Amino acid sequence: MTVSPVEHYVASSERPARNLRRNSLPSIVRELWGARDLVMQFVLRDIRIRYAQALFGFAWALLMPMLIVLSGLMFKLVISSLSGRPIEDNGIASLAVKSLPWAFFCGAISLSTQSIISYSGLIGKVYFPREALPLSAVIAQLFDLAVGTIAISIALLFLGVIPGASAFWALPLAVLFITFTTGMALLLSCANLFFRDVKYIVQVVLNFGVFATPIFFEPYMLGARGARILMALPLSPFIEGMNVAIVQGHSLLETVYVATAKGEVLAWSPWYLLYAMLTSLASVVIGVLVFRRFSGKFAEMA
Repeated sequence: MTVSPVEHYVASSERPARNLRRNSLPSIVRELWGARDLVMQFVLRDIRIRYAQALFGFAWALLMPMLIVLSGLMFKLVISSLSGRPIEDNGIASLAVKSLPWAFFCGAISLSTQSIISYSGLIGKVYFPREALPLSAVIAQLFDLAVGTIAISIALLFLGVIPGASAFWALPLAVLFITFTTGMALLLSCANLFFRDVKYIVQVVLNFGVFATPIFFEPYMLGARGARILMALPLSPFIEGMNVAIVQGHSLLETVYVATAKGEVLAWSPWYLLYAMLTSLASVVIGVLVFRRFSGKFAEMA
């Protein structure tokens, strides 16, 4: 008889109750690693539901980035008309590159915020590391990110942008961004279980947050002070770093200035990379510990 991953995990993880309640970060990581087959089962289920049973199939993976790019083009057309300056290919390329991390973040946070409630029946019946639910939602969204990356890479060639060696900075930056997103997914999925209106607040923030991140415009357009404020927002270094490394062709260890009518404006600094590292680390550590701290109440709240 075939044993499901959930049954296999439950059967193979019998241990004293006191061990299941250990809240230290290393023990949580070990437990999640032991439940990796279960996590992948959740991931595959999410992907099958979203694509195998969808009318447009894999085309949905490109929908969000395409909508962001089209919206950004409309925004840039208005700015171009007011300023009298034409839209350059690099501007379109920057918009396309920066749409990917934002689309990934929106999709992962939207799915993970409601992940615990979606499996409320399972939570009340068997034990498994509850972190597996929001974590699987984030991992499932990586499929969209991979499809979008391939499409954007092809589009960059048509826009005349050939990424150089600096584009490899996108890899560690992507790892940091996924780590940050995972931490936020854990926090918001936990909060949504205790306060059911969190999912509505999240959707409002995601809908309008695109205007508070450097996607439709470049930070230097806000001036020196405005650029510093914008780059201080948690998502900005990840999104702008992709643009600096891939489209502009700068190493993230360089300090980049842009000449404007009001003088030079700092566009990128290695300190932004350090800031991204610190925020991603803080996000995942706090997210894991807070999630585990309250996971004992999930069964009664679900």
